Amino acid sequence: MKQVIATLQSEILYAAGIWAMLVLTGLFALLLFKSKVNKAEPATLRLPKTKPDPARERQRQRHAEHSRELIRYAQEVSVAAGRAATMAERRREEWLAAQEQLEEAWQAYEASEADARRLSRAAALPTPAAPKTPAEYAYRERFLHRAAMAACSRKQLSALDLSDALAHREGWDPRRHPADQEVVLRRAVRDCMWASYRSAANRERAAWRSADVANEAKTSLREEARLATARAAQAAAGKPLALAGDTMILPQLTQSTPSLVSDPITMVLPKLG
Repeated sequence: MKQVIATLQSEILYAAGIWAMLVLTGLFALLLFKSKVNKAEPATLRLPKTKPDPARERQRQRHAEHSRELIRYAQEVSVAAGRAATMAERRREEWLAAQEQLEEAWQAYEASEADARRLSRAAALPTPAAPKTPAEYAYRERFLHRAAMAACSRKQLSALDLSDALAHREGWDPRRHPADQEVVLRRAVRDCMWASYRSAANRERAAWRSADVANEAKTSLREEARLATARAAQAAAGKPLALAGDTMILPQLTQSTPSLVSDPITMVLPKLG
């Protein structure tokens, strides 16, 4: 019995040794196969080298160039918009100043008209009697000259009116009584104030037109700068830009662009595609 058990144990150990040898042999073969596969993978997975596509390269260069143009255009329009805003504010201030001058001219005319009406009513009264002597006429002439020069110094008479008064032209008669000369003087002042008011009104209208044009230019340039900045940001982000045939749709930037930007009021903006 002991011999049988010993024989069985030896056979079991022998069989186990064979199985262990088979397992080790299989593992070794598997490792060898895997190493060969790993060495063969680079050769089998290596892709063939492709030549660069000239058309794609040209398209990429066009995109880059037009993107730079968009960014440059956005910068120029932004500068022009800032200048237009400054110009619009300046034109508005000039218009407000012209309005104040117009109001002052109207008030001066109303005052001169009131004086002329008052003296015209007083002229209906009889002229005081005065001796018609050379001394009296010399006094009247001096009175006319002093009154005309005083009115001119107060900017109530123009230099041309003063010249006419001193030369006794255009109805200026030094032989009249001082009361009559005062009536003539006040009427001349009224006419001069009316001419000043008309001139101030023309200046105010011109200033308003300039302010309106400047404000429109400011609004237009701000909108153009906003659109150009959006397109430049799109180009900087690398987003595709629309192409028309072989040319990208862009604003026409010419050599005259800097001169247009320097004068934003008269700038004619190109339309963006």
